[in-house]
Amino acid sequence: MPVKTTHFKVDNGDMTLIELESGRKVLVDIKIRVAADNPDDETPDVGKQFRDRLTRDPQGRFFIDAVLLTHPDQDHISGLETHFHLGPPSDWKKADDKIIIREMWSSPIVFRRASKNHILCTDAQAWATEARRRVKLFRTKGFLSDGDRIQILGEDINGKTDDLGAILVKAGTRFSKICGAIDFSFEALLLAPLIGSDDAEEDVLTKNNSSVIMRLTLAANGNSIAARYLLGGDAEVGIWEKIWGKYTAEDLKYEVLLAPHHCSWHSLSWDSWSDKGSAAKVSQDARNALAQAQPGATVLSSSTKIKDDKNDPPCIRAKREYEDIVKPGGQFRCLADEPGDEPFELNVNEYGPKPNRMRLVASAGISTAVGSEALGHG
Repeated sequence: MPVKTTHFKVDNGDMTLIELESGRKVLVDIKIRVAADNPDDETPDVGKQFRDRLTRDPQGRFFIDAVLLTHPDQDHISGLETHFHLGPPSDWKKADDKIIIREMWSSPIVFRRASKNHILCTDAQAWATEARRRVKLFRTKGFLSDGDRIQILGEDINGKTDDLGAILVKAGTRFSKICGAIDFSFEALLLAPLIGSDDAEEDVLTKNNSSVIMRLTLAANGNSIAARYLLGGDAEVGIWEKIWGKYTAEDLKYEVLLAPHHCSWHSLSWDSWSDKGSAAKVSQDARNALAQAQPGATVLSSSTKIKDDKNDPPCIRAKREYEDIVKPGGQFRCLADEPGDEPFELNVNEYGPKPNRMRLVASAGISTAVGSEALGHG
Protein backbone atom coordinates (compact mmCIF):
# COMPACT_ATOMS: atom_id res chain seq x y z
CA MET A 1 0.00 0.00 0.00
CA PRO A 2 1.20 3.60 -0.61
CA VAL A 3 2.69 5.28 2.46
CA LYS A 4 1.41 8.77 3.04
CA THR A 5 0.82 11.38 5.73
CA THR A 6 -1.98 13.92 5.48
CA HIS A 7 -1.79 17.17 7.44
CA PHE A 8 -5.15 18.90 7.75
CA LYS A 9 -5.49 22.68 7.79
CA VAL A 10 -6.89 23.40 11.23
CA ASP A 11 -5.16 26.72 12.06
CA ASN A 12 -3.56 26.51 15.54
CA GLY A 13 -4.19 22.85 16.32
CA ASP A 14 -3.22 19.49 14.93
CA MET A 15 -4.76 16.65 12.96
CA THR A 16 -2.51 14.28 11.01
CA LEU A 17 -3.45 11.03 9.27
CA ILE A 18 -0.67 8.46 8.80
CA GLU A 19 -1.24 5.68 6.26
CA LEU A 20 1.12 2.74 6.74
CA GLU A 21 2.42 0.35 4.09
CA SER A 22 0.35 -2.39 5.73
CA GLY A 23 -2.79 -0.42 4.98
CA ARG A 24 -3.35 0.49 8.64
CA LYS A 25 -4.18 4.11 9.39
CA VAL A 26 -3.26 6.16 12.48
CA LEU A 27 -4.74 9.55 13.34
CA VAL A 28 -2.70 11.91 15.50
CA ASP A 29 -4.99 14.36 17.33
CA ILE A 30 -8.34 15.73 16.20
CA LYS A 31 -9.51 19.24 15.39
CA ILE A 32 -12.80 19.29 13.51
CA ARG A 33 -14.38 22.62 14.30
CA VAL A 34 -18.11 23.30 14.33
CA ALA A 35 -17.47 25.83 11.56
CA ALA A 36 -16.06 23.06 9.38
CA ASP A 37 -19.40 21.24 9.62
CA ASN A 38 -21.30 24.33 8.44
CA PRO A 39 -21.65 24.37 4.62
CA ASP A 40 -22.06 28.17 4.72
CA ASP A 41 -18.72 28.67 6.44
CA GLU A 42 -15.44 28.91 4.48
CA THR A 43 -13.50 26.86 7.03
CA PRO A 44 -12.11 23.70 5.31
CA ASP A 45 -14.46 20.74 5.79
CA VAL A 46 -11.93 18.66 7.67
CA GLY A 47 -14.54 16.10 8.73
CA LYS A 48 -15.38 15.28 5.10
CA GLN A 49 -11.72 15.37 4.03
CA PHE A 50 -10.93 12.85 6.75
CA ARG A 51 -13.85 10.52 5.96
CA ASP A 52 -12.92 10.57 2.26
CA ARG A 53 -9.64 8.90 3.26
CA LEU A 54 -11.28 6.11 5.28
CA THR A 55 -12.97 2.86 4.31
CA ARG A 56 -15.85 0.94 5.84
CA ASP A 57 -15.60 -2.39 7.66
CA PRO A 58 -17.78 -5.43 6.87
CA GLN A 59 -20.50 -3.96 9.13
CA GLY A 60 -20.60 -0.80 7.00
CA ARG A 61 -18.87 1.39 9.59
CA PHE A 62 -16.15 3.94 8.86
CA PHE A 63 -13.14 3.07 11.01
CA ILE A 64 -9.67 4.28 11.96
CA ASP A 65 -7.18 1.68 13.21
CA ALA A 66 -5.69 3.88 15.92
CA VAL A 67 -6.03 7.40 17.28
CA LEU A 68 -3.13 8.94 19.19
CA LEU A 69 -4.10 11.82 21.47
CA THR A 70 -0.95 13.74 22.39
CA HIS A 71 -2.74 15.74 25.11
CA PRO A 72 -6.30 16.80 25.92
CA ASP A 73 -6.28 20.50 24.98
CA GLN A 74 -9.35 21.54 22.99
CA ASP A 75 -7.35 22.31 19.84
CA HIS A 76 -6.18 18.67 19.74
CA ILE A 77 -9.48 16.90 20.54
CA SER A 78 -12.29 19.03 19.08
CA GLY A 79 -15.00 17.12 17.22
CA LEU A 80 -14.47 13.78 18.97
CA GLU A 81 -18.05 13.30 20.16
CA THR A 82 -19.58 14.63 16.94
CA HIS A 83 -17.62 12.45 14.53
CA PHE A 84 -16.41 9.36 16.44
CA HIS A 85 -18.31 6.50 18.06
CA LEU A 86 -17.70 6.16 21.79
CA GLY A 87 -18.81 3.18 23.85
CA PRO A 88 -19.15 -0.51 22.94
CA PRO A 89 -18.94 -1.14 19.18
CA SER A 90 -22.26 -3.01 19.42
CA ASP A 91 -23.94 0.31 20.24
CA TRP A 92 -22.96 1.86 16.87
CA LYS A 93 -25.97 3.27 14.99
CA LYS A 94 -26.21 3.50 11.22
CA ALA A 95 -28.22 6.71 11.48
CA ASP A 96 -25.34 8.46 13.29
CA ASP A 97 -22.68 6.95 10.99
CA LYS A 98 -19.86 7.78 13.38
CA ILE A 99 -16.30 6.54 12.97
CA ILE A 100 -15.17 3.48 14.96
CA ILE A 101 -11.84 3.88 16.79
CA ARG A 102 -10.42 0.37 16.76
CA GLU A 103 -7.62 1.29 19.17
CA MET A 104 -6.92 4.33 21.36
CA TRP A 105 -3.36 5.42 22.15
CA SER A 106 -3.71 7.43 25.33
CA SER A 107 -1.68 8.66 28.30
CA PRO A 108 -3.20 8.83 31.81
CA ILE A 109 -0.42 11.07 33.20
CA VAL A 110 -1.02 13.71 30.52
CA PHE A 111 -4.69 13.80 31.50
CA ARG A 112 -3.79 14.02 35.17
CA ARG A 113 -1.51 16.99 34.53
CA ALA A 114 -4.04 18.72 32.29
CA SER A 115 -6.86 18.44 34.82
CA LYS A 116 -4.57 19.87 37.50
CA ASN A 117 -3.99 23.04 35.49
CA HIS A 118 -7.32 23.64 33.75
CA ILE A 119 -10.78 22.23 33.24
CA LEU A 120 -11.03 19.66 30.47
CA CYS A 121 -13.33 20.42 27.53
CA THR A 122 -16.28 18.09 26.95
CA ASP A 123 -14.50 16.21 24.13
CA ALA A 124 -11.50 15.60 26.40
CA GLN A 125 -13.79 14.38 29.18
CA ALA A 126 -15.47 12.03 26.69
CA TRP A 127 -12.07 10.65 25.59
CA ALA A 128 -11.08 10.04 29.23
CA THR A 129 -14.37 8.26 29.92
CA GLU A 130 -13.92 6.02 26.88
CA ALA A 131 -10.31 5.27 27.83
CA ARG A 132 -11.41 4.24 31.32
CA ARG A 133 -14.11 2.00 29.83
CA ARG A 134 -11.58 0.19 27.70
CA VAL A 135 -9.05 -0.19 30.51
CA LYS A 136 -11.76 -1.56 32.82
CA LEU A 137 -12.77 -4.05 30.13
CA PHE A 138 -9.15 -5.20 29.80
CA ARG A 139 -8.87 -5.66 33.56
CA THR A 140 -12.06 -7.73 33.52
CA LYS A 141 -11.46 -9.87 30.42
CA GLY A 142 -7.67 -9.85 30.06
CA PHE A 143 -7.94 -9.16 26.33
CA LEU A 144 -9.61 -6.67 23.97
CA SER A 145 -11.14 -6.66 20.49
CA ASP A 146 -11.32 -3.99 17.78
CA GLY A 147 -13.40 -1.05 18.96
CA ASP A 148 -12.48 -1.77 22.57
CA ARG A 149 -8.69 -1.75 22.25
CA ILE A 150 -6.36 0.70 23.98
CA GLN A 151 -2.61 1.12 24.41
CA ILE A 152 -1.56 3.12 27.46
CA LEU A 153 1.37 5.42 26.66
CA GLY A 154 3.53 5.99 29.72
CA GLU A 155 3.15 4.95 33.33
CA ASP A 156 0.82 6.68 35.76
CA ILE A 157 1.77 7.77 39.26
CA ASN A 158 1.65 5.59 42.38
CA GLY A 159 1.69 2.32 40.44
CA LYS A 160 -1.78 2.89 38.96
CA THR A 161 -0.78 1.22 35.67
CA ASP A 162 1.39 -1.58 37.05
CA ASP A 163 -1.24 -4.25 36.25
CA LEU A 164 -1.65 -3.25 32.61
CA GLY A 165 1.44 -5.01 31.25
CA ALA A 166 0.01 -6.22 27.92
CA ILE A 167 -1.37 -2.78 26.99
CA LEU A 168 1.22 -0.55 28.71
CA VAL A 169 4.03 1.14 26.76
CA LYS A 170 6.69 2.62 29.01
CA ALA A 171 8.63 5.75 28.09
CA GLY A 172 11.87 4.85 26.34
CA THR A 173 10.52 1.68 24.76
CA ARG A 174 9.63 0.83 21.16
CA PHE A 175 6.52 -0.87 19.87
CA SER A 176 5.16 -2.03 16.52
CA LYS A 177 1.84 -3.44 17.65
CA ILE A 178 -1.47 -2.06 16.46
CA CYS A 179 -4.92 -3.57 16.97
CA GLY A 180 -3.42 -6.59 18.68
CA ALA A 181 -0.97 -7.54 15.92
CA ILE A 182 2.66 -6.81 15.09
CA ASP A 183 2.92 -4.49 12.09
CA PHE A 184 6.41 -4.38 10.56
CA SER A 185 5.58 -1.29 8.50
CA PHE A 186 6.16 1.01 11.49
CA GLU A 187 8.05 1.37 14.74
CA ALA A 188 7.09 3.83 17.46
CA LEU A 189 9.57 5.04 20.08
CA LEU A 190 7.75 6.57 23.05
CA LEU A 191 9.90 9.42 24.40
CA ALA A 192 7.43 11.03 26.81
CA PRO A 193 5.47 11.68 28.98
CA LEU A 194 8.06 11.34 31.71
CA ILE A 195 7.38 11.07 35.42
CA GLY A 196 9.46 13.32 37.67
CA SER A 197 11.91 11.73 40.09
CA ASP A 198 10.75 14.09 42.85
CA ASP A 199 8.04 16.67 43.52
CA ALA A 200 10.10 19.56 42.12
CA GLU A 201 10.81 17.82 38.83
CA GLU A 202 7.22 16.63 38.54
CA ASP A 203 6.08 20.23 39.02
CA VAL A 204 8.26 21.36 36.08
CA LEU A 205 6.88 18.61 33.87
CA THR A 206 3.32 19.45 34.91
CA LYS A 207 3.63 23.14 34.12
CA ASN A 208 5.26 22.56 30.73
CA ASN A 209 2.18 21.36 28.84
CA SER A 210 3.25 17.74 29.08
CA SER A 211 2.37 15.78 25.95
CA VAL A 212 2.98 12.41 24.41
CA ILE A 213 6.22 12.72 22.44
CA MET A 214 6.80 9.96 19.91
CA ARG A 215 9.25 9.24 17.10
CA LEU A 216 7.37 7.23 14.48
CA THR A 217 9.43 5.35 11.87
CA LEU A 218 7.70 4.35 8.64
CA ALA A 219 8.79 1.58 6.26
CA ALA A 220 8.35 1.83 2.49
CA ASN A 221 9.39 -0.29 -0.50
CA GLY A 222 11.87 -2.43 1.41
CA ASN A 223 13.41 0.42 3.44
CA SER A 224 12.50 -0.05 7.11
CA ILE A 225 13.63 3.52 7.92
CA ALA A 226 12.08 5.36 4.99
CA ALA A 227 10.83 8.27 7.11
CA ARG A 228 11.02 9.24 10.77
CA TYR A 229 8.40 11.62 12.14
CA LEU A 230 8.96 13.41 15.46
CA LEU A 231 5.63 14.27 17.12
CA GLY A 232 5.57 16.47 20.22
CA GLY A 233 2.09 17.85 20.83
CA ASP A 234 2.38 21.04 22.88
CA ALA A 235 5.52 20.05 24.81
CA GLU A 236 7.42 23.11 25.97
CA VAL A 237 11.02 23.90 26.74
CA GLY A 238 11.34 22.07 30.08
CA ILE A 239 10.12 18.84 28.51
CA TRP A 240 12.52 19.09 25.57
CA GLU A 241 15.42 19.77 27.95
CA LYS A 242 14.55 16.55 29.81
CA ILE A 243 14.27 14.68 26.50
CA TRP A 244 17.76 15.79 25.44
CA GLY A 245 19.19 14.68 28.78
CA LYS A 246 17.51 11.26 28.71
CA TYR A 247 17.88 10.12 25.09
CA THR A 248 20.61 9.96 22.45
CA ALA A 249 20.77 12.08 19.31
CA GLU A 250 20.12 8.88 17.35
CA ASP A 251 16.76 8.48 19.12
CA LEU A 252 15.71 11.96 17.99
CA LYS A 253 16.69 11.90 14.31
CA TYR A 254 13.87 12.80 11.95
CA GLU A 255 12.96 13.50 8.37
CA VAL A 256 9.75 15.27 9.42
CA LEU A 257 9.12 17.31 12.56
CA LEU A 258 5.68 18.60 13.53
CA ALA A 259 6.75 21.87 15.15
CA PRO A 260 5.63 21.61 18.80
CA HIS A 261 2.76 23.77 20.01
CA HIS A 262 2.07 25.22 16.56
CA CYS A 263 5.54 26.73 16.20
CA SER A 264 5.62 28.24 19.68
CA TRP A 265 8.73 29.99 20.94
CA HIS A 266 8.07 28.41 24.36
CA SER A 267 9.19 25.02 23.03
CA LEU A 268 12.67 26.49 22.54
CA SER A 269 13.03 29.10 25.28
CA TRP A 270 12.09 30.00 28.83
CA ASP A 271 11.95 33.67 27.83
CA SER A 272 8.86 35.45 26.56
CA TRP A 273 9.13 36.51 22.91
CA SER A 274 6.50 39.23 23.30
CA ASP A 275 8.33 40.71 26.32
CA LYS A 276 11.99 40.32 25.33
CA GLY A 277 11.93 40.13 21.55
CA SER A 278 15.38 39.61 20.06
CA ALA A 279 16.89 39.48 23.58
CA ALA A 280 15.02 36.22 24.29
CA LYS A 281 17.50 33.35 24.62
CA VAL A 282 17.25 29.86 23.17
CA SER A 283 17.62 26.88 25.49
CA GLN A 284 20.46 24.98 23.85
CA ASP A 285 19.32 21.63 25.28
CA ALA A 286 15.77 22.07 24.01
CA ARG A 287 17.07 23.19 20.62
CA ASN A 288 19.40 20.19 20.46
CA ALA A 289 16.47 17.86 21.07
CA LEU A 290 14.56 19.45 18.18
CA ALA A 291 17.56 19.88 15.89
CA GLN A 292 18.31 16.29 14.89
CA ALA A 293 17.05 16.95 11.37
CA GLN A 294 18.42 14.67 8.68
CA PRO A 295 19.49 16.01 5.25
CA GLY A 296 16.46 17.35 3.37
CA ALA A 297 14.25 17.27 6.47
CA THR A 298 10.91 19.08 6.64
CA VAL A 299 9.52 21.00 9.62
CA LEU A 300 5.74 21.47 9.43
CA SER A 301 3.87 24.11 11.40
CA SER A 302 0.21 23.28 11.96
CA SER A 303 -0.80 26.85 12.64
CA THR A 304 -2.19 30.09 11.34
CA LYS A 305 0.04 32.21 9.11
CA ILE A 306 3.29 33.21 10.81
CA LYS A 307 3.78 36.97 10.84
CA ASP A 308 6.72 39.13 11.88
CA ASP A 309 5.08 40.30 15.09
CA LYS A 310 4.95 39.51 18.82
CA ASN A 311 2.40 36.70 18.54
CA ASP A 312 3.16 33.30 20.03
CA PRO A 313 2.04 30.79 18.82
CA PRO A 314 2.88 30.78 16.02
CA CYS A 315 6.09 32.73 16.54
CA ILE A 316 8.37 34.23 13.87
CA ARG A 317 11.44 33.65 16.03
CA ALA A 318 10.63 29.93 16.37
CA LYS A 319 10.16 29.73 12.59
CA ARG A 320 13.62 31.28 12.07
CA GLU A 321 15.18 28.71 14.43
CA TYR A 322 13.58 25.82 12.56
CA GLU A 323 14.63 27.27 9.21
CA ASP A 324 18.19 27.39 10.50
CA ILE A 325 17.92 23.82 11.82
CA VAL A 326 16.96 22.35 8.43
CA LYS A 327 19.63 24.23 6.42
CA PRO A 328 21.00 23.34 3.97
CA GLY A 329 18.56 21.44 1.80
CA GLY A 330 15.61 21.13 4.15
CA GLN A 331 12.44 23.17 4.36
CA PHE A 332 10.07 24.80 6.81
CA ARG A 333 6.43 24.82 5.75
CA CYS A 334 3.42 26.41 7.44
CA LEU A 335 0.17 24.64 6.54
CA ALA A 336 -1.65 27.96 6.36
CA ASP A 337 0.62 29.00 3.47
CA GLU A 338 -0.16 25.94 1.36
CA PRO A 339 -2.56 26.63 -1.56
CA GLY A 340 -6.27 25.84 -1.42
CA ASP A 341 -8.35 24.19 1.30
CA GLU A 342 -7.14 20.63 0.73
CA PRO A 343 -4.76 19.09 3.30
CA PHE A 344 -1.01 19.04 2.71
CA GLU A 345 0.25 15.54 1.87
CA LEU A 346 3.63 13.85 2.04
CA ASN A 347 4.18 10.68 0.02
CA VAL A 348 6.80 8.33 1.46
CA ASN A 349 8.87 5.96 -0.67
CA GLU A 350 12.18 4.20 -0.04
CA TYR A 351 14.00 7.52 -0.50
CA GLY A 352 11.96 9.41 2.07
CA PRO A 353 8.97 11.78 2.28
CA LYS A 354 8.14 14.17 -0.56
CA PRO A 355 5.21 16.59 -1.04
CA ASN A 356 2.33 15.30 -3.14
CA ARG A 357 2.93 17.60 -6.12
CA MET A 358 -0.29 16.64 -7.90
CA ARG A 359 -2.29 17.64 -4.83
CA LEU A 360 -0.45 20.97 -4.59
CA VAL A 361 -1.06 21.68 -8.27
CA ALA A 362 -4.77 20.86 -7.97
CA SER A 363 -5.13 23.01 -4.84
CA ALA A 364 -3.48 25.94 -6.59
CA GLY A 365 -5.87 25.64 -9.54
CA ILE A 366 -3.06 25.08 -12.06
CA SER A 367 -3.34 22.64 -14.95
CA THR A 368 -1.45 19.41 -14.34
CA ALA A 369 0.87 19.78 -17.30
CA VAL A 370 1.88 23.34 -16.47
CA GLY A 371 2.11 22.59 -12.76
CA SER A 372 4.36 19.56 -13.20
CA GLU A 373 6.76 21.49 -15.42
CA ALA A 374 6.83 24.46 -13.07
CA LEU A 375 7.62 22.19 -10.14
CA GLY A 376 10.51 20.52 -11.92
CA HIS A 377 8.71 17.40 -13.10
CA GLY A 378 8.55 18.30 -16.80
